[in-house]
Amino acid sequence: MSNTHSFTIRSSNSTDVSAIFSLIQALAEYEKLSHAVTGSAERLEEHLFGSRPCVEAIVAQSSDQIVGFALFFSNYSTFLTKPGLYLEDLFVLPDYRSKGIGKALLAHLAQLALFRDCGRLEWSVLDWNEPAIAFYQRMGATVLPDWQICRVTGAAIAKLANENS
Repeated sequence: MSNTHSFTIRSSNSTDVSAIFSLIQALAEYEKLSHAVTGSAERLEEHLFGSRPCVEAIVAQSSDQIVGFALFFSNYSTFLTKPGLYLEDLFVLPDYRSKGIGKALLAHLAQLALFRDCGRLEWSVLDWNEPAIAFYQRMGATVLPDWQICRVTGAAIAKLANENS
């Protein structure tokens, strides 16, 4: 594939959901986490476009194919007393990498963060994913060495919820 391939970045719509979910599955395969994908395109559609949307997505489209996406949601910084954007996932199909698509997706999110007066645009990256870390650093991101992600899932959520019962 040539480097002259054109693409557009745009907000997702409901007709993009199956393509986005396929990209989520491709991302999980890349991260060797396919077993962790237990969701569905139907639930993704509800969360993107249902009565109470809780995430947003932008897509990279080349011709009539969705070749990349960024899924994000609002968060908040108590120290800055400002909203922020949290990038949950960014993925570009392998054949479309090194064409500026990832950079364009991040730039679009940065523009959105400025428009919404956000204090932060942040995300996590797996520590073994050196190509992604290098890319993010080239884009101006600081990888925070002193912070660790804390996560409670599944039965542990129910157990924690019952701690004060």
